[in-house]
Amino acid sequence: MAFKGWQHPYVNIFKHVRVEDWKRSAKEGDVSTYMNKTLKCSVFQIRGPVPANSYILLPKNSNQSLGLTGRYFYLLFRPTPGKYFVVHLDVSAEEGQVVRISLSNMFKEFKSTPTWLQFPFLCGAAKDSVYESTAKSAKHGLVGPAPTSVRWTCLMLDLQDTLSIYLNRCYSHLKSVKLCANMAVKNMFTTDLLLDPGVSFSEAKLMGLASSQGTGPIPREMSFPVPKGASWHDLYDYIRFPSEGSKLPFDSIQKGNPRPEARCVSNQRSPIREESCCVTLSKPVQDCVSLIQHITTPKPLPRTQTPLVTNIPELGVVSTHQQDGWLNCNDDQHQQESPRSISHQVTFRPPCDTDDRGVHVYVHPKNSFSKHGEESEEEFVCTPVPHPVHLSQSKENKQQKLLPDPILRLDRIIGFGGATTKCALWTKSGDAVVYPCHAIIVSMKISSNQQRFFIGHTDKVSALAFNGNTTLLASAQTGNHSVVRVWNYHKGTCLAMFRIHAHSLSSLSFSHSGSILCGVGKDSHSKTMVVVWNTLNVNKGGEVTILAKAHTDVDIHTMKVAFFDDTRMVSCGRDNVRLWRVRNGMLRSCPVSLGEYHSVDFTDVAFEEGNSSNQCVDDRTLFASSRTGYIFEIDYSRVTIRNVRRLLPAQQQHANRREKWTFNTGPGIAINSISVSSSFCCTGSEDGFLRLWPLDFSAVFLEAEHEGPVSLVSVSSDSLQVLASTSTGNLGYLDMSSRGYNTLMRSHTDTVLGFSVDGIRRHLTTASADGTVRIWNMDSLHQLYDFVSEDCPCSVAFHPSEQVFSCGFSSGIIRVFDIPSAKLLVEHKQHRGEVVGLAFSPDGEFMYSADSQGSLALYSASEEDHNVIRVVCNVVARGTECAPDALAVSSDSRSLAFVGPSEYIVTIADSRSLDELLHVDVSILDIESPRLDSALKVCFSPASTEHLLVATSANKILWVSTKTGRLLREVSKVHKHQCSSLAVSEDSRFLLTAGHNAVKVWDYNMQLDINSQMFIGHSQPIHQVSFTPDQLGVVSVGDAIFLWDFLAHPVDSSTDTCSPLRLSCISAPKSVQPDAEVSGVQLSSGMPRQTAPLPCSPPPQLDINALDQVDQGALGSLSICDDTLTTPTVPVPDTGSDPSSDPKPTLSFLKVTEMDNTSPLNTNHMDAIALKGKKPVRPDCYRHFIPRFKTSTLDQAAVAPQSGEEGIRLKAVIGYNGNGRGNMVWSPDQGLFAYSCGCVVVVEYLHTGSQKHLQGHSEEISCLAVTNDAQTVASAAGGSNGSRSLICIWEVQSGTCRNTISYHRGAVQSLAFSRDDRFFLSVGDFSEPEVALWNCKTFQLLSSVSLSGPIHDAAFSPSAANQLACVGSQGVYFSLIHTHGVDVELKVQRVTAPAEVGDVELTALCYHRDSFLFTTTNRGHVCVWDVNMQCCFMTWEADEGEIGVLLCRENRLLTGSNTRWLRLWEVEAVWGVKPQEKVCSVEDSGTMVVLEQEIMLDGTIVSAAFDSTMDMGIVGTTAGTLWYINWSDNSSTRLVSGHKTKVNDVVFSSDERHFATCSEDGSVRVWSAPSNELVVQFQVLNQACGSVCWSASSSKDSACVAAGYSDGTLRIFRLASAEMEMKLHPHHVAVTAIQYSANGHVILSAGKNGLVAVSSPVNGATVRVIRDHKGASITTIQCVNEQCKTFGLEGNEMWLAASADRRVSVWAADWLKDKCDLLDWLTFPAPAYFGDDSPPPSLAAFCPADPSLVVYTGYGVEKELSFYSLAKKQIIKKIALPQWATCLSLSCKSQLIAVGSKERVLKLIKSTSGRFQDFTQHSDSLQTCHFSPSGKLLITVAYNEILLWEVHGL
Repeated sequence: MAFKGWQHPYVNIFKHVRVEDWKRSAKEGDVSTYMNKTLKCSVFQIRGPVPANSYILLPKNSNQSLGLTGRYFYLLFRPTPGKYFVVHLDVSAEEGQVVRISLSNMFKEFKSTPTWLQFPFLCGAAKDSVYESTAKSAKHGLVGPAPTSVRWTCLMLDLQDTLSIYLNRCYSHLKSVKLCANMAVKNMFTTDLLLDPGVSFSEAKLMGLASSQGTGPIPREMSFPVPKGASWHDLYDYIRFPSEGSKLPFDSIQKGNPRPEARCVSNQRSPIREESCCVTLSKPVQDCVSLIQHITTPKPLPRTQTPLVTNIPELGVVSTHQQDGWLNCNDDQHQQESPRSISHQVTFRPPCDTDDRGVHVYVHPKNSFSKHGEESEEEFVCTPVPHPVHLSQSKENKQQKLLPDPILRLDRIIGFGGATTKCALWTKSGDAVVYPCHAIIVSMKISSNQQRFFIGHTDKVSALAFNGNTTLLASAQTGNHSVVRVWNYHKGTCLAMFRIHAHSLSSLSFSHSGSILCGVGKDSHSKTMVVVWNTLNVNKGGEVTILAKAHTDVDIHTMKVAFFDDTRMVSCGRDNVRLWRVRNGMLRSCPVSLGEYHSVDFTDVAFEEGNSSNQCVDDRTLFASSRTGYIFEIDYSRVTIRNVRRLLPAQQQHANRREKWTFNTGPGIAINSISVSSSFCCTGSEDGFLRLWPLDFSAVFLEAEHEGPVSLVSVSSDSLQVLASTSTGNLGYLDMSSRGYNTLMRSHTDTVLGFSVDGIRRHLTTASADGTVRIWNMDSLHQLYDFVSEDCPCSVAFHPSEQVFSCGFSSGIIRVFDIPSAKLLVEHKQHRGEVVGLAFSPDGEFMYSADSQGSLALYSASEEDHNVIRVVCNVVARGTECAPDALAVSSDSRSLAFVGPSEYIVTIADSRSLDELLHVDVSILDIESPRLDSALKVCFSPASTEHLLVATSANKILWVSTKTGRLLREVSKVHKHQCSSLAVSEDSRFLLTAGHNAVKVWDYNMQLDINSQMFIGHSQPIHQVSFTPDQLGVVSVGDAIFLWDFLAHPVDSSTDTCSPLRLSCISAPKSVQPDAEVSGVQLSSGMPRQTAPLPCSPPPQLDINALDQVDQGALGSLSICDDTLTTPTVPVPDTGSDPSSDPKPTLSFLKVTEMDNTSPLNTNHMDAIALKGKKPVRPDCYRHFIPRFKTSTLDQAAVAPQSGEEGIRLKAVIGYNGNGRGNMVWSPDQGLFAYSCGCVVVVEYLHTGSQKHLQGHSEEISCLAVTNDAQTVASAAGGSNGSRSLICIWEVQSGTCRNTISYHRGAVQSLAFSRDDRFFLSVGDFSEPEVALWNCKTFQLLSSVSLSGPIHDAAFSPSAANQLACVGSQGVYFSLIHTHGVDVELKVQRVTAPAEVGDVELTALCYHRDSFLFTTTNRGHVCVWDVNMQCCFMTWEADEGEIGVLLCRENRLLTGSNTRWLRLWEVEAVWGVKPQEKVCSVEDSGTMVVLEQEIMLDGTIVSAAFDSTMDMGIVGTTAGTLWYINWSDNSSTRLVSGHKTKVNDVVFSSDERHFATCSEDGSVRVWSAPSNELVVQFQVLNQACGSVCWSASSSKDSACVAAGYSDGTLRIFRLASAEMEMKLHPHHVAVTAIQYSANGHVILSAGKNGLVAVSSPVNGATVRVIRDHKGASITTIQCVNEQCKTFGLEGNEMWLAASADRRVSVWAADWLKDKCDLLDWLTFPAPAYFGDDSPPPSLAAFCPADPSLVVYTGYGVEKELSFYSLAKKQIIKKIALPQWATCLSLSCKSQLIAVGSKERVLKLIKSTSGRFQDFTQHSDSLQTCHFSPSGKLLITVAYNEILLWEVHGL
């Protein structure tokens, strides 16, 4: 100890004593280590019910000493939630005296002796948690068990100051440390340096902090990890004791303010850039300041000189000033005297030049209340400054704030209950009723329904009590730390607040005099606790003290103080009635002898009243009620039952009931409450009846039936009225004199989700989670109507003028109700998801609805049936975050706004057509943020301002121009939590927002020093808030319905005439350059805006960007007068410089996307679009092609390798795309057979089975066409990334692309070549029904025609080269090609379908010889048309479903439909029918159309091609099959087979003669490798097959395939017999991976829950279950043969498993010896994943050449492949990837790796060099890939596309 240098700069105590060896340290009890996810390191966990029995002691022996001389002791620990801990430090003083310093959350108060200091430790909690909010309201914090959200804490004890201050001794050294349960400990260290845990080494270096100055960052090995972009103090707590700045003795250790700003005395240089201010605290505020107010980090040291402000926000910038956390006023009595104390008691002195302002919270004085936790929100000040200036040191002008103050006043609340419906009290006079409504206590006058409020509780009120003369009111709130408040009822002021240190406080009772208050709750051990307080002097300002307290195992439901004696109480509960008495500070009780009724559950007790209070106790009678219907009359003095009566239901006679109910049999009616007056007794029972009885209970003389169980009855003091409440939220009273019943309040019994106001009739409709929709009168608060539904209502909307409202439900149904008739007008079922938005246009013409699946619907509201006009899918952001007001309609009824199609986009659409006008991307605003900002709510301001307000997930509100999409203003940190609702007043002066439990009113223009006022009272998050239509009130809903008075001053017309908008326009630049480009929409100049200019410098860190001035250099000289923010000119001090010489502000832009064919500012263009008509919806027929929905997009950066240099070559495509239409062609004469699969055209040679692949598309191919000479094939597919569709013209012989056409905006529906191959026809889909005619030689466009409806099919005439026809939704289009020299014109004549077939879609067509045309309908009809007369003359019904394929050869007609029938008809008789004016059916005409043959196939028929005689042909179905059809022998043969649904796995057999695939439809298919033909298919119905594997043996007889299914079963199929051999059921969840062991002895399978089962393929038994990955889905299992002796384990094979939580386990196994040992465990770190979809999978595989290497890829810090050496236990190599991998396979040949990605790219990588090639032949994201065992072949899969590659190598 003589030399202390070894202890500098610090001593790591755990390392110093080598604590893990337990040689110099000791442990007792439950002490263990575990890996902590938060700290990412191993920590010690100490657990035990008694802290003294579980501990860590350093050093081990008491005669030894640590000898640590460091002044500061640092402890890094986390208390165990809900438990107690103790820390003992034995410290030696220089005098030789050993002093024990103890700190614990068990200690209730500070104690001191010469040798022992005991400090209470006040546990902190996570920021913004409920516990933290409650703790702020306690004067001395919260002593007790640690809260559930307690955080890791860095505790610093100044041992020198502690001994000096408390014992006046000099510190020498630390002798020993004892850490007792319950806590987790990372480490401890001592040092002489004052270290700051919140400052990193890099930050310390920048700030100039150094150890030589006595300050510095905490050592790295002791620090807590902080993610990038996060703040240390938001994640952890730092406690310093004693705190600096005061030498007063402190009596507790607790967390202080992490960022105080009230210190102005220091000579040290400030290590941070925060500005300081001086605060003068009045005495009341000092009282509520935390005792440890200077426990701070980072340490703010003020500057010694006034700085110059060099970075002043530009015009319109909002500055945010954070409030001091320790300025929260917690003195309740002082709050009553000055509710605005937070604002007025803090004064700012001139030397401190910052302008910090306290939070502006207001609650009306009569209801003074400050909800702790919400009042720490920031105030926002908008300071428009045209150019940078220097701020003066003193404030010359008085602060401008929002007026009037307050601007809101709580007027009325609709609601009752919350925590309980058993609390309601009469006042002494009987003219008012007091009851709880969640966290607010309401006093309502029964004559006028006028309400006044008692506000102060922070959680739901669970109990109420009056004293005898109703001058004192006591209330208790629920929760873990129940608070009791005592109020002066008449004044409405809180006299006292105290804690019971219990939870679930359920009962309160005042004595008649008010001097005694009794409460019942549960203690921390869930034992019943009874507390009696002395409240004698509470009215005079005296304290409330505890008279007596008792803990008991007895259940107490109700407890009441006897009105005749303050020291006597009575209680009842389950199995007991007890009498209590307080004597000599003790609380004693005795039970009433119940005899045979000892098992009765008692509900309530009541004394017989009406006698004098000085009457003898012996004469008192007690009544008790029970759940079994018994009413007990109890002799109080003898403590025995005097009489028992029972309430039984009326008996009904039943034929099979012989016995009669007796007194003790039969179901009694549960009595919930009983109340006794001097003349009668009343009971409230479970059957809903309030019954009045005489005191002898001879008969009921009055009863009232309620809608639900009666939970409370109470007789008024004059016995003239009886109050009753029900569990369904109703409160009313029975008037004895009139015998009339009056309902005082009805209430929703669950959260109110949304509302709408009828401003004309002052009605309010609400939707609640209780399943009801209710309509209220806003003046009387009476419920007018109640609509009950089985599904939950989500959103409601009143019609603006009619007495009609609509309601959306969780099932997606929209119902419209007529209020006067109380009937349902119409019910719409367009939506499939929960309705998240519902709105009427202000003019009442339209109604809109949106659902959680992204659909948006438009209805006509002018008609009673509210017809659907249009439904658009996938335009609204999915999910329910935007509910209930996801839709906003502008006040002029022209625009509709919503969040969508993703949460990052806000869309403005035309309200009459739903055509999209503007997209605004809010995610790119803050480029510094690590997370993308998303939109939550939208709201239009009045149309004159042309503003749209957007609330975002980053707690911001954006002002966006509805014309241009430009960002005009931005306000950050609007609420402490996310903004849940917002609204703008009609005069655009005020903004209303709701966040969590608070409502805020803002100055709309943000021009004041204090721009907002905040109002609290809700105990649950607010779901919706809005102004009333008359602008005189505000409505907010959540836990209840709050009606506020809006007290804003009316607009002064004299000051409103000068428009700030006009003033701003004058200052804007005027000159306009014609070619100036800005971003995305047309400005008033008429020039289109293309892309947003990149900023020339990084965007400034501003909260608001008011774009009033434009940089002419960056934007050209554009006039933006129309977009200028409404901000008046504000004078600023003259800085002596010319404003024009100042640099212009850098502009921030939101990404703006202009929609096709629309421009919100070019009215001429808009009119032209309106003439074109509305966008059509998808037609109701399967014949129309709809691309399969995909979330992936092609990576445009991928580059295909040069021809001839490919490392792999596409060998075969397996399958046919059954989603295409007409995507197969066959020319029997020339032998051409081609079809599409994904984005590849496959040309197959049927005689050899070989394939040629035409590759040029990147999207799904929709259709094909072939020329008559079979030399050219045309294919069509959608364009990538929203571009136009691509048509490729292929030369068949060479396989090259001759030409490409990109014309149609949507998909291409049909292609056709003319008979002479001169013309080529292409048809667009329903989104743009246009027919285009092309020249076949040059493929130049000759002519195009836009048609009135969707087109489904088109064909050229086989005889006349200039004739063609199309069919679609509107009928048949007969077309003629007119040629005038080089000009070609296409003339079209439309003819509607005959009336005889009804309202149908014409789906397919074909010509018959020269003059006839056959067409089909979606209802199964065939229509015969005369081409020359253009009329239909015959129909017949050929099928029961829709016919989509039609072919005609000579006199034979082929039809194919969605009923799977392929039919062949003889139609020669049609020639004998002459066209007539009247259409006739086959039966009417007598014509015989004969059905020759029919075949049912495996799916809907989508394509067909036959020879010239219709004897044989090829047919394609939606099942992915191409069939060869031979009518001569009525046979069908599979030519091509494929999967219809998603393929989940594919794997080769070991001999490579077969490979197996499995899919979502439950099928397992085995294919032969050389021919790629389907060998056998195993089908399991109603299950998905997730994985498949081959047995180890691949001989023909023994080869088996094992597959895992979604029901947790495994099935083993034998290939030779084509039968299932065994079924196993080792899992209860879906199987995600399966693999035979390397030797085939067992099967390893993994479930979605992370369990790995080892099963025997012989008997099916589960050998063992491996639970190491439990909780995370297994993505990969692989087994290899490898001797494990080199790794020190016994085994002849290794296997690995990778799970979704980025963990890989490697095992050594010898299954014959039943050995399986963990070889290695890998965990790969990753940041939090914020994507919409699931994160990329975790993939792992053994390296084939060296199984000791494991290759891993998955979601992580970087996109990469990691090579981990099992021998070296480390990663030895990494290969970077451009995208996240979705599949991975390693080849045993040439060290190749195949990696697939969501971006549709297959990447072939050489693992030694990193060389790679990209292949983009798939049209969707890759999901699996596998090399063959030899490495010569590779199979890749994307959805149902299976591609087989030949591997050449790189």
